Amino acid sequence: MNDTVRLPFYAKLALTLLSLVAIFTILYFGQNIIIPLLLALLFAILLRPVSHFLKSKLRFPHVIAVMFSVFLFVIVVAGIITFISWQISGIANDWNTIKNNLSLHIDNLQEIVRDNFNLSKREQKKLLNEATESSLNTGKDILGSTLMSFTATLLNLLIIPIYTFLILLYRTHFIKFLCQLFKPEYHNTLNDILCQVKVSVQSYITGLMIQMVTVSTLTAVGFMIIGVKYAIVLGLITGILNLIPYIGILFAGFLSVIATLTGSPDLSMILSVVIVIVIVQLIDNNLIVTMIVSSKVKINALASIVGIVIGGAMCGVPGMFLAIPILAILKVIFDRIESLKPWGYLISDDLPKTYTWRNITLPLFDSETAKEITQTITESKPPVFTKTTTGEPLTNDDCAENETGKGNDNKP
Repeated sequence: MNDTVRLPFYAKLALTLLSLVAIFTILYFGQNIIIPLLLALLFAILLRPVSHFLKSKLRFPHVIAVMFSVFLFVIVVAGIITFISWQISGIANDWNTIKNNLSLHIDNLQEIVRDNFNLSKREQKKLLNEATESSLNTGKDILGSTLMSFTATLLNLLIIPIYTFLILLYRTHFIKFLCQLFKPEYHNTLNDILCQVKVSVQSYITGLMIQMVTVSTLTAVGFMIIGVKYAIVLGLITGILNLIPYIGILFAGFLSVIATLTGSPDLSMILSVVIVIVIVQLIDNNLIVTMIVSSKVKINALASIVGIVIGGAMCGVPGMFLAIPILAILKVIFDRIESLKPWGYLISDDLPKTYTWRNITLPLFDSETAKEITQTITESKPPVFTKTTTGEPLTNDDCAENETGKGNDNKP
Protein backbone atom coordinates (compact mmCIF):
# COMPACT_ATOMS: atom_id res chain seq x y z
CA MET A 1 0.00 0.00 0.00
CA ASN A 2 1.39 3.37 -0.99
CA ASP A 3 1.10 5.86 1.89
CA THR A 4 2.56 8.77 -0.10
CA VAL A 5 0.21 11.75 -0.33
CA ARG A 6 0.69 13.92 -3.41
CA LEU A 7 -0.27 17.53 -2.79
CA PRO A 8 -1.04 20.08 -5.52
CA PHE A 9 1.49 22.79 -6.22
CA TYR A 10 -0.37 25.56 -4.37
CA ALA A 11 -0.57 23.39 -1.25
CA LYS A 12 3.17 22.64 -1.39
CA LEU A 13 3.90 26.36 -1.88
CA ALA A 14 1.70 27.33 1.06
CA LEU A 15 3.30 24.76 3.35
CA THR A 16 6.79 25.84 2.25
CA LEU A 17 6.05 29.50 2.93
CA LEU A 18 4.53 28.69 6.33
CA SER A 19 7.58 26.61 7.21
CA LEU A 20 9.94 29.43 6.19
CA VAL A 21 7.94 31.97 8.22
CA ALA A 22 8.02 29.67 11.25
CA ILE A 23 11.77 29.05 10.91
CA PHE A 24 12.67 32.74 10.53
CA THR A 25 10.34 33.69 13.40
CA ILE A 26 11.99 31.14 15.69
CA LEU A 27 15.44 32.32 14.66
CA TYR A 28 14.55 35.98 15.21
CA PHE A 29 12.96 35.64 18.64
CA GLY A 30 15.28 32.86 19.82
CA GLN A 31 18.55 34.32 18.54
CA ASN A 32 19.92 34.86 22.06
CA ILE A 33 19.80 31.08 22.52
CA ILE A 34 20.38 29.83 18.98
CA ILE A 35 23.32 32.09 17.98
CA PRO A 36 25.62 31.01 20.87
CA LEU A 37 24.76 27.37 20.14
CA LEU A 38 25.58 27.74 16.45
CA LEU A 39 28.86 29.51 17.21
CA ALA A 40 29.76 26.80 19.70
CA LEU A 41 28.94 24.15 17.08
CA LEU A 42 31.31 25.80 14.59
CA PHE A 43 34.08 26.03 17.18
CA ALA A 44 33.48 22.41 18.20
CA ILE A 45 33.85 21.28 14.59
CA LEU A 46 37.04 23.34 14.32
CA LEU A 47 38.48 21.89 17.53
CA ARG A 48 37.51 18.30 16.75
CA PRO A 49 40.89 17.46 15.05
CA VAL A 50 42.76 18.82 18.09
CA SER A 51 40.69 16.72 20.45
CA HIS A 52 41.10 13.66 18.23
CA PHE A 53 44.89 14.16 18.10
CA LEU A 54 45.15 14.41 21.88
CA LYS A 55 43.01 11.32 22.35
CA SER A 56 44.51 9.09 19.65
CA LYS A 57 48.16 10.16 19.56
CA LEU A 58 48.84 11.32 23.11
CA ARG A 59 46.41 8.84 24.72
CA PHE A 60 44.49 11.49 26.64
CA PRO A 61 41.15 10.41 28.16
CA HIS A 62 38.19 11.72 26.16
CA VAL A 63 37.12 14.26 28.80
CA ILE A 64 40.67 15.54 29.32
CA ALA A 65 41.28 15.80 25.56
CA VAL A 66 38.10 17.83 25.06
CA MET A 67 38.79 20.03 28.06
CA PHE A 68 42.38 20.69 26.97
CA SER A 69 41.26 21.56 23.41
CA VAL A 70 38.72 24.11 24.63
CA PHE A 71 41.24 25.46 27.15
CA LEU A 72 43.83 26.05 24.40
CA PHE A 73 41.19 27.80 22.28
CA VAL A 74 40.18 30.06 25.18
CA ILE A 75 43.84 30.87 25.94
CA VAL A 76 44.52 31.89 22.33
CA VAL A 77 41.41 34.09 22.15
CA ALA A 78 42.09 35.61 25.57
CA GLY A 79 45.69 36.32 24.55
CA ILE A 80 44.58 38.16 21.42
CA ILE A 81 41.98 40.17 23.36
CA THR A 82 44.53 41.03 26.07
CA PHE A 83 47.11 42.21 23.53
CA ILE A 84 44.55 44.37 21.72
CA SER A 85 43.27 45.83 25.02
CA TRP A 86 46.81 46.64 26.12
CA GLN A 87 47.60 48.40 22.85
CA ILE A 88 44.28 50.27 22.82
CA SER A 89 45.03 51.55 26.32
CA GLY A 90 48.22 53.04 24.84
CA ILE A 91 46.18 54.69 22.11
CA ALA A 92 43.81 56.06 24.77
CA ASN A 93 46.77 57.62 26.60
CA ASP A 94 47.50 59.59 23.43
CA TRP A 95 43.96 60.96 23.33
CA ASN A 96 45.06 64.55 23.87
CA THR A 97 47.38 64.31 20.86
CA ILE A 98 44.59 62.75 18.79
CA LYS A 99 42.20 65.53 19.84
CA ASN A 100 44.65 68.28 18.96
CA ASN A 101 45.51 66.78 15.59
CA LEU A 102 41.84 66.14 14.86
CA SER A 103 40.98 69.76 15.69
CA LEU A 104 43.54 70.91 13.10
CA HIS A 105 41.83 68.83 10.41
CA ILE A 106 38.41 70.10 11.52
CA ASP A 107 39.60 73.69 11.26
CA ASN A 108 40.95 73.03 7.76
CA LEU A 109 37.67 71.41 6.80
CA GLN A 110 35.72 74.38 8.12
CA GLU A 111 37.91 76.68 6.03
CA ILE A 112 37.09 74.62 2.93
CA VAL A 113 33.35 74.73 3.72
CA ARG A 114 33.50 78.50 4.30
CA ASP A 115 35.28 79.15 1.02
CA ASN A 116 33.05 76.90 -1.09
CA PHE A 117 29.62 77.20 0.60
CA ASN A 118 29.82 80.68 2.15
CA LEU A 119 29.11 79.34 5.65
CA SER A 120 30.97 81.02 8.48
CA LYS A 121 32.46 79.00 11.31
CA ARG A 122 29.73 80.31 13.62
CA GLU A 123 27.01 79.08 11.26
CA GLN A 124 28.73 75.73 10.89
CA LYS A 125 29.00 75.41 14.67
CA LYS A 126 25.30 76.27 14.98
CA LEU A 127 24.35 73.53 12.52
CA LEU A 128 26.55 71.03 14.35
CA ASN A 129 24.98 71.99 17.70
CA GLU A 130 21.48 71.49 16.30
CA ALA A 131 22.45 68.09 14.93
CA THR A 132 24.05 67.19 18.27
CA GLU A 133 20.96 68.21 20.23
CA SER A 134 18.70 66.09 18.05
CA SER A 135 21.06 63.17 18.50
CA LEU A 136 21.15 63.56 22.28
CA ASN A 137 17.38 63.11 22.46
CA THR A 138 17.87 59.42 21.80
CA GLY A 139 21.16 59.17 23.68
CA LYS A 140 19.70 57.36 26.68
CA ASP A 141 18.08 54.72 24.50
CA ILE A 142 21.32 54.20 22.56
CA LEU A 143 23.32 53.96 25.80
CA GLY A 144 20.84 51.47 27.26
CA SER A 145 20.88 49.27 24.16
CA THR A 146 24.68 49.44 24.05
CA LEU A 147 24.97 48.32 27.67
CA MET A 148 22.54 45.47 27.05
CA SER A 149 24.49 44.42 23.96
CA PHE A 150 27.76 44.57 25.92
CA THR A 151 26.25 42.49 28.72
CA ALA A 152 24.96 39.92 26.23
CA THR A 153 28.42 39.78 24.62
CA LEU A 154 30.08 39.11 27.97
CA LEU A 155 27.52 36.40 28.70
CA ASN A 156 28.17 34.77 25.34
CA LEU A 157 31.94 34.89 25.92
CA LEU A 158 31.36 32.83 29.05
CA ILE A 159 28.73 30.42 27.76
CA ILE A 160 30.11 29.66 24.27
CA PRO A 161 33.19 27.80 25.61
CA ILE A 162 30.88 25.78 27.87
CA TYR A 163 28.64 24.90 24.92
CA THR A 164 31.70 24.00 22.84
CA PHE A 165 33.02 21.70 25.57
CA LEU A 166 29.67 19.93 25.96
CA ILE A 167 29.15 19.50 22.21
CA LEU A 168 32.59 17.91 21.89
CA LEU A 169 32.01 15.79 24.97
CA TYR A 170 28.62 14.45 23.84
CA ARG A 171 29.44 14.31 20.13
CA THR A 172 28.80 10.57 19.78
CA HIS A 173 25.62 10.89 21.81
CA PHE A 174 24.21 13.45 19.36
CA ILE A 175 25.24 11.32 16.36
CA LYS A 176 23.43 8.31 17.81
CA PHE A 177 20.37 10.49 18.29
CA LEU A 178 20.44 11.51 14.62
CA CYS A 179 20.84 7.87 13.59
CA GLN A 180 17.76 6.92 15.60
CA LEU A 181 15.67 9.49 13.74
CA PHE A 182 16.03 7.72 10.37
CA LYS A 183 15.58 4.22 9.06
CA PRO A 184 18.68 2.02 8.61
CA GLU A 185 18.53 2.28 4.82
CA TYR A 186 19.16 6.02 5.10
CA HIS A 187 22.16 5.75 7.42
CA ASN A 188 24.70 5.81 4.60
CA THR A 189 23.29 9.12 3.36
CA LEU A 190 23.21 10.48 6.91
CA ASN A 191 26.81 9.40 7.39
CA ASP A 192 27.83 11.12 4.17
CA ILE A 193 26.02 14.34 5.14
CA LEU A 194 27.63 14.47 8.59
CA CYS A 195 31.11 13.87 7.21
CA GLN A 196 30.73 16.45 4.44
CA VAL A 197 29.34 19.05 6.86
CA LYS A 198 32.38 18.52 9.08
CA VAL A 199 34.81 18.77 6.17
CA SER A 200 33.11 21.85 4.67
CA VAL A 201 32.87 23.77 7.94
CA GLN A 202 36.43 22.92 8.99
CA SER A 203 37.78 23.94 5.60
CA TYR A 204 35.80 27.20 5.59
CA ILE A 205 36.84 28.24 9.10
CA THR A 206 40.45 27.29 8.37
CA GLY A 207 40.26 29.47 5.26
CA LEU A 208 38.93 32.35 7.37
CA MET A 209 41.82 31.95 9.81
CA ILE A 210 44.31 32.05 6.92
CA GLN A 211 42.54 35.12 5.55
CA MET A 212 42.68 36.85 8.94
CA VAL A 213 46.40 36.15 9.37
CA THR A 214 47.20 37.25 5.81
CA VAL A 215 45.19 40.49 6.00
CA SER A 216 46.64 41.28 9.43
CA THR A 217 50.20 40.72 8.19
CA LEU A 218 49.77 42.73 4.97
CA THR A 219 48.10 45.61 6.79
CA ALA A 220 50.67 45.70 9.59
CA VAL A 221 53.57 45.63 7.08
CA GLY A 222 51.93 48.40 5.03
CA PHE A 223 51.43 50.56 8.12
CA MET A 224 55.04 49.97 9.19
CA ILE A 225 56.30 51.05 5.77
CA ILE A 226 54.42 54.36 5.90
CA GLY A 227 55.40 54.88 9.56
CA VAL A 228 52.09 54.46 11.41
CA LYS A 229 52.27 54.17 15.18
CA TYR A 230 50.71 50.99 16.65
CA ALA A 231 50.99 49.31 13.24
CA ILE A 232 50.90 45.74 14.60
CA VAL A 233 47.75 46.10 16.69
CA LEU A 234 45.98 48.05 13.92
CA GLY A 235 46.85 45.29 11.46
CA LEU A 236 45.53 42.65 13.88
CA ILE A 237 42.30 44.58 14.45
CA THR A 238 41.85 45.01 10.70
CA GLY A 239 42.30 41.27 10.12
CA ILE A 240 39.79 40.38 12.84
CA LEU A 241 37.18 42.95 11.81
CA ASN A 242 37.61 41.90 8.17
CA LEU A 243 35.85 38.66 9.12
CA ILE A 244 32.67 40.72 9.52
CA PRO A 245 31.38 41.31 5.98
CA TYR A 246 31.06 44.89 4.71
CA ILE A 247 30.95 46.86 7.97
CA GLY A 248 34.03 45.31 9.56
CA ILE A 249 36.59 46.84 7.21
CA LEU A 250 34.87 50.24 7.40
CA PHE A 251 35.13 50.31 11.19
CA ALA A 252 38.74 49.07 11.01
CA GLY A 253 39.60 51.84 8.54
CA PHE A 254 38.00 54.49 10.75
CA LEU A 255 39.91 53.22 13.79
CA SER A 256 43.17 53.17 11.83
CA VAL A 257 42.68 56.77 10.69
CA ILE A 258 41.99 57.91 14.27
CA ALA A 259 45.03 56.02 15.59
CA THR A 260 47.19 57.62 12.89
CA LEU A 261 46.56 61.01 14.49
CA THR A 262 48.61 59.88 17.53
CA GLY A 263 51.77 60.28 15.49
CA SER A 264 51.25 63.06 12.97
CA PRO A 265 48.57 65.55 11.93
CA ASP A 266 49.79 65.35 8.33
CA LEU A 267 46.92 64.71 5.91
CA SER A 268 49.20 62.69 3.64
CA MET A 269 49.60 60.11 6.43
CA ILE A 270 45.82 59.63 6.57
CA LEU A 271 45.66 59.26 2.81
CA SER A 272 48.49 56.71 2.98
CA VAL A 273 46.54 54.70 5.55
CA VAL A 274 43.48 54.71 3.32
CA ILE A 275 45.58 53.63 0.32
CA VAL A 276 47.11 50.74 2.29
CA ILE A 277 43.68 49.52 3.38
CA VAL A 278 42.31 49.76 -0.17
CA ILE A 279 45.30 47.84 -1.61
CA VAL A 280 44.99 45.12 1.04
CA GLN A 281 41.26 44.84 0.34
CA LEU A 282 41.90 44.48 -3.39
CA ILE A 283 44.38 41.69 -2.69
CA ASP A 284 41.99 40.09 -0.21
CA ASN A 285 38.90 40.20 -2.40
CA ASN A 286 40.58 39.16 -5.64
CA LEU A 287 43.17 36.66 -4.45
CA ILE A 288 42.76 35.50 -0.85
CA VAL A 289 38.98 35.15 -0.82
CA THR A 290 38.91 33.55 -4.28
CA MET A 291 41.77 31.10 -3.74
CA ILE A 292 41.38 30.25 -0.05
CA VAL A 293 37.93 31.06 1.31
CA SER A 294 35.55 30.74 -1.64
CA SER A 295 37.22 27.52 -2.79
CA LYS A 296 36.21 25.86 0.45
CA VAL A 297 32.47 26.32 -0.06
CA LYS A 298 31.03 26.23 -3.58
CA ILE A 299 28.38 28.92 -3.07
CA ASN A 300 27.73 31.61 -5.65
CA ALA A 301 28.16 35.29 -4.84
CA LEU A 302 24.43 36.15 -5.07
CA ALA A 303 23.43 33.47 -2.55
CA SER A 304 26.27 34.57 -0.25
CA ILE A 305 25.24 38.25 -0.33
CA VAL A 306 21.55 37.46 0.19
CA GLY A 307 22.42 35.13 3.07
CA ILE A 308 24.65 37.75 4.70
CA VAL A 309 21.97 40.44 4.35
CA ILE A 310 19.29 38.17 5.83
CA GLY A 311 21.60 37.07 8.64
CA GLY A 312 22.51 40.67 9.45
CA ALA A 313 18.88 41.82 9.40
CA MET A 314 17.79 39.02 11.73
CA CYS A 315 20.72 38.54 14.11
CA GLY A 316 23.15 41.41 13.52
CA VAL A 317 26.88 40.80 13.20
CA PRO A 318 26.79 37.17 14.47
CA GLY A 319 24.16 36.41 11.85
CA MET A 320 26.37 37.85 9.11
CA PHE A 321 29.29 35.73 10.32
CA LEU A 322 27.18 32.55 10.48
CA ALA A 323 25.45 33.04 7.12
CA ILE A 324 28.09 31.38 4.91
CA PRO A 325 28.64 28.29 7.15
CA ILE A 326 24.89 27.76 7.39
CA LEU A 327 24.55 28.02 3.60
CA ALA A 328 27.41 25.52 3.23
CA ILE A 329 25.64 23.07 5.57
CA LEU A 330 22.34 23.51 3.72
CA LYS A 331 24.06 22.91 0.39
CA VAL A 332 25.55 19.64 1.65
CA ILE A 333 22.09 18.50 2.76
CA PHE A 334 20.36 19.66 -0.43
CA ASP A 335 22.88 17.91 -2.68
CA ARG A 336 22.20 14.55 -1.05
CA ILE A 337 18.39 14.62 -0.93
CA GLU A 338 16.77 13.99 -4.30
CA SER A 339 13.84 16.38 -3.91
CA LEU A 340 16.10 19.21 -2.68
CA LYS A 341 18.85 18.92 -5.30
CA PRO A 342 17.50 21.86 -7.38
CA TRP A 343 17.89 24.16 -4.36
CA GLY A 344 21.43 22.90 -3.83
CA TYR A 345 22.21 23.70 -7.45
CA LEU A 346 20.61 27.16 -7.08
CA ILE A 347 23.04 28.26 -4.37
CA SER A 348 26.05 26.43 -5.87
CA ASP A 349 28.75 27.96 -8.04
CA ASP A 350 29.58 25.73 -11.01
CA LEU A 351 31.06 28.33 -13.33
CA PRO A 352 34.62 27.67 -14.52
CA LYS A 353 36.93 30.26 -13.03
CA THR A 354 39.38 30.65 -15.91
CA TYR A 355 39.80 30.16 -19.63
CA THR A 356 42.87 30.20 -21.86
CA TRP A 357 43.28 32.84 -24.57
CA ARG A 358 46.55 32.82 -26.55
CA ASN A 359 48.30 30.90 -23.75
CA ILE A 360 47.09 33.45 -21.20
CA THR A 361 44.83 32.30 -18.36
CA LEU A 362 42.00 34.76 -17.77
CA PRO A 363 38.95 34.74 -15.47
CA LEU A 364 35.73 33.45 -16.99
CA PHE A 365 32.23 34.37 -15.83
CA ASP A 366 30.16 33.41 -18.87
CA SER A 367 27.49 30.96 -17.71
CA GLU A 368 26.56 29.97 -21.26
CA THR A 369 30.02 28.54 -21.88
CA ALA A 370 30.34 26.97 -18.47
CA LYS A 371 31.09 23.30 -18.63
CA GLU A 372 29.43 20.79 -16.41
CA ILE A 373 31.64 20.13 -13.43
CA THR A 374 32.02 16.95 -11.50
CA GLN A 375 31.02 17.43 -7.90
CA THR A 376 33.44 15.98 -5.42
CA ILE A 377 31.72 14.20 -2.59
CA THR A 378 33.56 12.55 0.23
CA GLU A 379 32.70 8.94 0.77
CA SER A 380 33.17 7.44 4.19
CA LYS A 381 32.82 4.13 5.91
CA PRO A 382 29.20 3.55 6.90
CA PRO A 383 28.64 2.67 10.56
CA VAL A 384 27.30 -0.75 11.44
CA PHE A 385 23.79 -0.67 12.85
CA THR A 386 21.64 -3.40 14.36
CA LYS A 387 17.96 -3.62 15.13
CA THR A 388 18.48 -2.88 18.79
CA THR A 389 21.28 -0.34 18.76
CA THR A 390 22.51 2.55 16.70
CA GLY A 391 25.94 0.93 16.41
CA GLU A 392 29.33 2.60 16.59
CA PRO A 393 29.28 6.38 16.15
CA LEU A 394 31.21 8.12 13.44
CA THR A 395 34.83 8.83 14.14
CA ASN A 396 37.12 11.45 12.75
CA ASP A 397 38.97 8.86 10.66
CA ASP A 398 35.74 7.79 8.95
CA CYS A 399 35.42 10.99 6.98
CA ALA A 400 38.71 12.87 7.14
CA GLU A 401 40.59 11.10 4.36
CA ASN A 402 38.35 9.39 1.83
CA GLU A 403 38.38 8.70 -1.86
CA THR A 404 36.37 10.77 -4.33
CA GLY A 405 33.07 9.33 -5.51
CA LYS A 406 29.36 9.89 -5.79
CA GLY A 407 27.12 10.29 -2.78
CA ASN A 408 24.12 8.17 -2.00
CA ASP A 409 20.94 9.54 -3.48
CA ASN A 410 18.71 8.02 -0.82
CA LYS A 411 17.10 10.71 1.23
CA PRO A 412 16.66 10.57 5.03
